Amino acid sequence: MQYIALWGMVVVISFCLFKSSAGSMSLLKPNLLSIIFYYSLLISSYIGSLLIVLKIDNHYMTRLLSSDYFRLEGFIVVSIVMILLPLTMFIVKTLTGFNSEREFNTYLESPIKNEVDLDKYYFFMYSCMSLLSLMSVAYTVYHLKAIPLLSLILGGDNLSQLRIEASHGFTGNTIIRNVFGITLAPILSMITFVYANKTRKLKWIVLFFITFSCAIFMQTYDLAKGPIFFYALMFILLLIYMGILRLTWFKMALFGAIAAVGLVTMYVLISGVTDVHQYLSYNSGPIGRLILSQIGPLYLHLDLFTGREPLLMGQSLPSSLLHLYDLEQIRSARLAMEVFFPERVEAGTAGVLNTLFAAEAFANFGYLGVILGTIYIGVYVQVIYIIFTRLPKNPLFLSLFVYFTVSIPRVVIGGFADFLLNTLWVAVLVILLAPYLLILLKREYRKIRNHLGKNKNAVGN
Repeated sequence: MQYIALWGMVVVISFCLFKSSAGSMSLLKPNLLSIIFYYSLLISSYIGSLLIVLKIDNHYMTRLLSSDYFRLEGFIVVSIVMILLPLTMFIVKTLTGFNSEREFNTYLESPIKNEVDLDKYYFFMYSCMSLLSLMSVAYTVYHLKAIPLLSLILGGDNLSQLRIEASHGFTGNTIIRNVFGITLAPILSMITFVYANKTRKLKWIVLFFITFSCAIFMQTYDLAKGPIFFYALMFILLLIYMGILRLTWFKMALFGAIAAVGLVTMYVLISGVTDVHQYLSYNSGPIGRLILSQIGPLYLHLDLFTGREPLLMGQSLPSSLLHLYDLEQIRSARLAMEVFFPERVEAGTAGVLNTLFAAEAFANFGYLGVILGTIYIGVYVQVIYIIFTRLPKNPLFLSLFVYFTVSIPRVVIGGFADFLLNTLWVAVLVILLAPYLLILLKREYRKIRNHLGKNKNAVGN
């Protein structure tokens, strides 16, 4: 009973801190911080932690723990994150003078800035980027032995094996696929959608359909269940921030029902799961994967790096940083998979045991890593949130804001290292911002040149 009371108290305190930092925790006005609270922490981490500490989870991962002590330790770690993360955000918000409620609502209500005089330059820029995305799609298809999505459409079987082959059997350069296809295409589809909606010009409409098609294919070609749902969430957020969509509880229920039907359909077609019990069970199927399988690896990390394996002391940090010190990268999520599920590794079907960032932080530096890592991510996320709500609301910055609003919560439950140096995010920002800034510099240069020309003519007269 004391765990339930503590859990409830932590949830209330965390909610209040998040609300103060975000400006709104309404499900009808979702934002970066509220999605982190509801999805990354409450649903994907803390509900499962309560079930585990109460020993009513009956989950296959917790059966591998060497001691029930780690059930309590994991609950404490997640509770620390639930409080310390929003507390850090609140402190940053206070120190920067960020009026979260007023500034977020102002951002939602403000119109999108469309620089008509630069339309032709932007169209050329995004056309070139769209071509790169289209080429990336072709490159991905070329380097796949089989396309699971195509097999599904044609009525093929053994889709689960094809998914593994598509994931692990890709023979091309993953940077090209991940940067220009999987990541850039969805962002470009949002940017071009905003332009198409605002200008109503055929050229932007055509460009949107090209980028949208590329994005849909790259999110679904390997039959992964998550990416297409997160892409749909991006567009819902985009419509809300553009003022096109006003969420109501009815619309929320409708979207939820559509998502549930879509998820069940994918499970039936791809995994061949037809047992209704698996869909409704809290510790298996979609629900179990969400509330228990996502947080379960945290407990395995605590068990593994408390005496059984030495702390990694930074060796799971980004490889680009480790190369500077001639160190080999060891991802804790991969090591945990090798220790607890060696048969999957041997069969070649194993991935990594990604979970709440605190697990990787603990694997590297123990409880000090959990504390400092949580503070760091709190500062990181709040600063990102403040920056985007204060940037001009144009198609590029709006689309990037939406992208990070969906991507950051996913990384929160994916590991800690990506918050130190996420090469994917850096690459996308460079690709999108560099030509954009060049166009702005060119406009300013023309203004200065015209101004000097007028002054010269005035002096001559």
